Amino acid sequence: MEIAQGILIGFQVALQPINLFYCFLGVFIGTLVGVLPGLGPAAAIALLLPSTFALSPVASIIMLAGIYYGAMYGGSTTSILVNIPGEAASVVTCLDGHAMARQGRAGPALGIAAFGSFIAGTFSIVILTLLAPLLVKVTLSFGPPEYFSLMVLGTTLVTYFTEGSMVKAIMMALVGVLLGSVGVDSISGRYRFTFGIQTLMDGLGLVPVIMGLFGISEVLLNLEHLASQRRVYAEPTGGLLPNREDWRRSAIPIARGSLLGFFLGILPGAGAIIASLASYATEKRFSKHPEQFGSGAIEGVAGPEAANNAAAGGAFIPLLTLGIPSNPVMAILLGALMIHGLQPGPLLMERAPELFWGTIASMYIGNAMLLVLNLPLIGIWTRLLRVPYALLFPFILLFCLIGAYSVSNNVGDGIVMWVFGVVGYFLRKFDYEAAPLILAMVIGPMMEEALRQSLILSAGSFAIFVARPISAGCILAAAVLFILPLFTRRSAMVKA
Repeated sequence: MEIAQGILIGFQVALQPINLFYCFLGVFIGTLVGVLPGLGPAAAIALLLPSTFALSPVASIIMLAGIYYGAMYGGSTTSILVNIPGEAASVVTCLDGHAMARQGRAGPALGIAAFGSFIAGTFSIVILTLLAPLLVKVTLSFGPPEYFSLMVLGTTLVTYFTEGSMVKAIMMALVGVLLGSVGVDSISGRYRFTFGIQTLMDGLGLVPVIMGLFGISEVLLNLEHLASQRRVYAEPTGGLLPNREDWRRSAIPIARGSLLGFFLGILPGAGAIIASLASYATEKRFSKHPEQFGSGAIEGVAGPEAANNAAAGGAFIPLLTLGIPSNPVMAILLGALMIHGLQPGPLLMERAPELFWGTIASMYIGNAMLLVLNLPLIGIWTRLLRVPYALLFPFILLFCLIGAYSVSNNVGDGIVMWVFGVVGYFLRKFDYEAAPLILAMVIGPMMEEALRQSLILSAGSFAIFVARPISAGCILAAAVLFILPLFTRRSAMVKA
């Protein structure tokens, strides 16, 4: 009954004309971001975050959330037509999607990607609707020790699921914790690591740092490649609807991808990329003809596209119920909520039910909008792919500068953005991922505060973290995940 009342409140909020407009604007921008290679949802949301300061918190989060799950839809277009993933989570779609395009079946590939995304996205929102209120009731009993241990587990999961070296991911997470401690100590009131620089006295701004690490570094990296050499392989104007055989082969992969993607999306650090990779591997393993994968198997499009969209919905679970971001985009949304004076977590549903339920209800509407946007506008999206990067990138840099400056009208934030842009460029050149740094930078201050509150409660005894069952379980799980790669590496060396 409580869920039904919440959904009713949510649709009353989401169906207001102003919120419908920002929902449409968000999913439209998200699709555009997904279509254009070189600008991911994290950079796009960070870029547009300053423009939401004049909006209501509900309209802001509805629009920013729409950009995130909208980018999951748009990413398949470039993967299929150009063999370049518009969004990192769509990289697996290139394997079979572009092969289908070369065979003259770009239309069905785009169609099954859109329908699979819609089905998986709607499924994930239904589970989110049912699961979130139950988790809120559980987390209301959490104290500082449980929150600290949960954040430790979340940070460990980020490093465990990293695509590259775990050592490098841990290093990036530690740097993120250090960056998060810059500014005023919330308990003692003293300045830390400011070196007398006025800009650093309020801490490093999340928006300039993210814009630098994701936006500026992406532009710098893409300037190394001759983007003019990319070519749209096909421009389908009809035949976008999959036939009966396509649906027969895709139905079970979409179902499996939806389940797998949602639960992997909940895990901090796993996210849409891991979900799409896991879905592709699963479908190849269950297929009676695994040799067809990589040469145009429609299952290789349907499963991963369903998984990455379901993961996008699942990522909202830890953000809305625990106040813990599971990926860089959720970290930015966490920052957006805090900028608007709201604290994500178990009390969000009680203190701001319009935002909590309004955001969830808007995702139902946004998914329907995306289905309408993706299929009829394929021709427009393919024309956008021909925009020369020499024209596109200067505008991205300009918007980054405007966005960084407009957060607090501080020139220093622009400098911070450029510094982290150059740093992000070199980090990516040497295969250091920015995601653990951003997540640790956001979680770090909350983790430190929970740690100090716990030690105050226990009179300085660390035993409080293992005396409570939930806290002890999280610490144990984090320790296992931290140690496990050492054993797997040793066993691999023994076999060699």
